[in-house]
Amino acid sequence: MHMDLKHLRYFVAVAEEVHFGRAAERLHMTQPPLSYGIQELEADLGVRLFERTTRSTTITPAGRLLLEDARRVLAAAQQIYVTAAAAAQGYCGYLRIAVADALAQPRLTELFALCRQEEPDVELRIFEMPVGQLVRALQQDDIDVGFTLFREEGKGYAVEPLWHDAVAVAMPARHQLLAHRRVPLAEALRYPLILCHPEMCQGGYAYIDAILAEAKVQPVIAEHVSGHESMLMMIGAGLGIGFAIEAQIAHFQRPDVAVRPMEAGLPPVTTQLLRSGAQPSQQLERFIDRARRVGGLARPENGGEEMN
Repeated sequence: MHMDLKHLRYFVAVAEEVHFGRAAERLHMTQPPLSYGIQELEADLGVRLFERTTRSTTITPAGRLLLEDARRVLAAAQQIYVTAAAAAQGYCGYLRIAVADALAQPRLTELFALCRQEEPDVELRIFEMPVGQLVRALQQDDIDVGFTLFREEGKGYAVEPLWHDAVAVAMPARHQLLAHRRVPLAEALRYPLILCHPEMCQGGYAYIDAILAEAKVQPVIAEHVSGHESMLMMIGAGLGIGFAIEAQIAHFQRPDVAVRPMEAGLPPVTTQLLRSGAQPSQQLERFIDRARRVGGLARPENGGEEMN
């Protein structure tokens, strides 16, 4: 059986768009060769991947099973090209690093800069992805290490609390909460909230959800967003207020948004480091040691807690 990677790319595009026309636009091609490529793939595999009518396209159960494998095969193929290019540029190794929850912490910037300074011949390949995808990537050995705000429990990887940060509230530049040097939680919850999306920023969402449950308050949710830029745009427009890591939100300076620290007593946000449960390579161990140094942490005696 001959399987063309091009046909796998066609399949993933159609599966994600659930529309042949949009998939063809995404692939910068016309629709007839896309349809023919899908038919060839179905003939090679001996299964039907899509049910298609004049009005709709739906993926079949066989197609849903194939989708995750197809993404992994395409990622592995892309990795070959990336590795060859890295070797041509003089790198002797690489680390695959995933970042979830729209993290853009100054500590991450400091960590990556420290890696370039101390081990410049190791390439850092950095990917953004939701927590669930990050965990699957670890379990399938598609990444080496991940950063998230969510303490995801599962089998086959280790979790280490790495950095602790205070929370701040972002609000329109002219807002009643600016009367407080430190904003009481009860006061903040009187206003509509712009919150992290529960899937795209699962860690941030879980943190706020726990605070709301503890406060026993049902606030008005104005919108869910996938990252800080969208959140600040909506706050600047006066649609609500939002919560974020204080050191991180300070980097998104906007004249229409003001930031205030929260009143003492609110629990800090913890950045978790996730890695494979297997013994890390020396290269990965050095990277993790740098992450601890950036956070001012000593190496834990057990090397991180493995989740079973």
